[in-house]
Amino acid sequence: MSKYKIDRSFSDYVHQNLAVPLIYKPIDWKEIQLKQDYAKYIDMVDGIDYIFKNGNQIMTVQERFREKKYQNYTDFTIRYRRDLNQIKDRHKSEYYKMKAHYFTYGIIDSSKSDFKSAKDFIKYAIIDLKRVYEKLDEKNIFILDDGKKVCEIVDGNRIKCPVKYNSDGSSSFFPIDIAFLVKLWGERMVIAEKGFL
Repeated sequence: MSKYKIDRSFSDYVHQNLAVPLIYKPIDWKEIQLKQDYAKYIDMVDGIDYIFKNGNQIMTVQERFREKKYQNYTDFTIRYRRDLNQIKDRHKSEYYKMKAHYFTYGIIDSSKSDFKSAKDFIKYAIIDLKRVYEKLDEKNIFILDDGKKVCEIVDGNRIKCPVKYNSDGSSSFFPIDIAFLVKLWGERMVIAEKGFL
């Protein structure tokens, strides 16, 4: 089985069996069922994995889940670039295209190889991406490929995020520390969370 199919199986399973009952149901977000071709399109073009409804409010969501070996990290990650991709149009990753309003990031209580044994999230957060992108546009959050490993608060009120590279060379990403978001700009940056703050 390809790495993509394993990743997709993992993400789909965690979404359906953990995220829906443990994250979304308690805040009364109901998933809107999408046609498969439309779901694939908005994922590829707009970085939207799911659409939810709460009353009259519509929420678009990007999800990313990790296995328990990542439980000590305090950040969530956004894919940045795929410079080695042979198709030039695919060099810019989700950072450049993401239109989802929220980002759900969670760490499950099992390994990825045994994800069907997972019973809960060690930690999770729903981050308000619209506010994060406002801070990026204002340069209050900025990305700097300076070889550092973690985010830092600089100048007392800005977050510097390093560029990190996947070991297989497939892509780069940058982390944003969730506690820093709340420390600098308040609870509104995170809609719901467990274990990050």
